[in-house]
Formats: sequence, structure tokens, C-alpha cells
Amino acid sequence: MKIYTKGGDKGLTSLLGGRRVPKSNLRIEAYGTVDELNAHIGLLRDQVISKPIQGYLLKIQESLFVLGSLLACETDPEKFSLSNIQDADVISLEEEIDRMNNELPALQHFILPGGHPTVSQCHVARCVCRRAERHIVLLNEIEAVDKVIIRYLNRLSDYLFILARKIGQDLGAIEKKWSSGK
Repeated sequence: MKIYTKGGDKGLTSLLGGRRVPKSNLRIEAYGTVDELNAHIGLLRDQVISKPIQGYLLKIQESLFVLGSLLACETDPEKFSLSNIQDADVISLEEEIDRMNNELPALQHFILPGGHPTVSQCHVARCVCRRAERHIVLLNEIEAVDKVIIRYLNRLSDYLFILARKIGQDLGAIEKKWSSGK
């Protein structure tokens, strides 16, 4: 299999199902941003973090690959035997958030991203996740997107925020309190 097909040389690409669309199409932007998020989570997974967190991040990456495939398919996903994102995936994120949050001090103020490169990588992934969510919400205004996809990304950004705090705590990083400067 060749990695290049030259099919996109004129700025078009194919959706799952065969329809050719401009690479600037909102659907392409949405699943492209999910792909970018997946790469950032891969970079985060490659950091020196606990094996359980690495394992859960791998599970998230696999879910994001499914999510991207669903977004690339403008027809019935069952026609292509695609996996799906389920409410159980959202619940799993919520359980992980609650588990980590129970080990953290209560958040009394806004905090600035940073304190350690791994913590910062969590925040970068969180921001890309929010961007993917915005693209998908916009796409949903034009054509229907399964609501569980939006819920999953919304919860994933929450997970990445709490993960940043948890990794920071594990690494002894100091959370920098945001001050309005007043």
C-alpha cells in the first residue's frame, strides 16, 4: 500500500462513503482536530507517568480513533461496521475524574497551566479537546452529530484538567494561582 495517492493534490479528500469534499470542509476540520488531540494525548502518554494513567490514556486514544472514524462517515456508521462511542465511555471518564478529584485538594481559585512539562502537555491536550468540541458543535448545527460524541469530548476536557492537577500533585508541582492583577 502506498502512503500517497495524489488524490488530495487539488485540495479535496474523501469521506468514508466516497464523497469528495474540500479539505477545508467543517467535517474534515472536526475529525482533523480529533486526530491532533489524539497525537497530543499520545505525547502525554509517552511522559513519565503511572502505568494506570498510561493505560487509560491508551483507551482514550482508541476511543478518539473511533470518534474520528464516525465523523469521517457521513452516512450510517453501521453500514461500515464502525465501532461507536457509548454513554458508558462518558461514564468511565466521569468515574476517573471523580477518583482523581477525591485525591486532590479542593480547587478554590483559577490556576494557570504549567508547573511541569507533563502538566503543561495535559493542558495543551485539554485546549485541543475544547477546539475539537467547538468544531463538532458547529458541525452539528449544519448536520446531525451523535450527541454522545459531544458529551464525550466535553467530559474528556474535564478529565484532562483533573489529570493535569493529579499529575502535578504526583510530581510535586506547585499550582500557580491566577491573579487578576488588581
